[in-house]
Amino acid sequence: MRMWRDWAAMATVAITVSLPAQAQVFNPVTKTLDNGLQVVVVENHRAPIVSHMVWYRVGAADESAGKSGIAHFLEHLMFKGTPSVPPGEFSKIVARNGGRDNAFTSSDYTAYFQNIATDRLDMVMKMEADRMRNLTLAEADVVSELEVVKEERRSRTDNDPAALMQERLEALLFVNHPYRRPIIGWPDELAGLTRTDALDYYQRWYAPNNAILIVAGDVDPAKVIAMAETHYGPLKPEKLPPRLRAAEPPPVGARQITLTDARVKQPSWTRLYLAPSQHSATDKTQIQALEVLGEILSGGATSRLYKALVVDQGIAASAQAWYDAGALDHSTFGFHASPRPGVAMDTLDTALKAEIARLLKDGVTEDEVRRAKTRLKAEVVYARDSLHTAARVLGEALTTGQTVADVEDWPNRIAQVTAAQVNAAARAVLVDNASATGLLLPAANQESRR
Repeated sequence: MRMWRDWAAMATVAITVSLPAQAQVFNPVTKTLDNGLQVVVVENHRAPIVSHMVWYRVGAADESAGKSGIAHFLEHLMFKGTPSVPPGEFSKIVARNGGRDNAFTSSDYTAYFQNIATDRLDMVMKMEADRMRNLTLAEADVVSELEVVKEERRSRTDNDPAALMQERLEALLFVNHPYRRPIIGWPDELAGLTRTDALDYYQRWYAPNNAILIVAGDVDPAKVIAMAETHYGPLKPEKLPPRLRAAEPPPVGARQITLTDARVKQPSWTRLYLAPSQHSATDKTQIQALEVLGEILSGGATSRLYKALVVDQGIAASAQAWYDAGALDHSTFGFHASPRPGVAMDTLDTALKAEIARLLKDGVTEDEVRRAKTRLKAEVVYARDSLHTAARVLGEALTTGQTVADVEDWPNRIAQVTAAQVNAAARAVLVDNASATGLLLPAANQESRR
């Protein structure tokens, strides 16, 4: 579940052309190397810096049964060195050269990035290419890093009731699909991961023909592609296994979970609905309609939910909705709200359900759609200004099955959305049988029943 609003969640791509697309957003230059590595370059000369990112088309949903957490664990281990770069030195070298680096894992992809001065691009590209195929893992480093990841799980999930609710709610929504597994792994499975597990996963998935290189910033595309040929071009491609994903059976009933915890200071109500993604949707017009719907419901202080629950009724401290189109398989449409002090959870629950029912019965208006589309299209302007946003948008896109043309054409597709399409999409997706609701309550449930 993603509760942040990011234009990157609106687009997804796979690059096959070697010339610039007719741009409406980023105007990327693309090329596929002989070994299968896809290279994407976005010029942005606002500052003499560059964002260098490598994305792998593999994530937590591609893990073998019983090995949850291995994708994220390997992300940590990728900093443990190669014959050329000793363990722990990668980030130190980047920092000494005035840059910063990091990595992140999702259900569908894993990515590594460095933001650095343009004249240091060759250096970080050489190091990133090196660890794509030459990772060395000492047993001691694996054992110690596993403890780091276990502590990360304890601090970010086990000790955070809201994170525990998110984890359990997703496991409740998805009955069979691997999206039900937490990215960081279930505790018992995480504790059992080994060096062999990590190396097997690395050797299976980390290859140039399963990766996308994205460089955005103050660069010359031709020079970047030549540099990529030098550093990544010699790497050998591998025969990749299929991305086997268990099918999600049709939903047959609404589900609900209540989590009561003494650490809860702010109760909350969350509901997730199964929804199509940009890649999985059979009716593509439904995707942009759902994006517009999310903006109508939660696009600022004048949005439907905030106005109804926070301003008019005064029963909620916060209220929001979101939709994430960027996934390889299923996606979700979500609602979240917290009651004001002294307001019973039953009251908030009733009000939220009434707002959803009103939406499904009365629909949205053409004026609401028009204003939402204007705000969404304005976000593209800000996306162009940020070099890291461009790399993030394109990377999420490439790893979840879309094309550069899809990204570039997004403003046009948003412009064509009608109120009738939004209402049809809402009625198709916001179905009780395809939902899971989570109530997060303080100890003894006293706050929620007063």
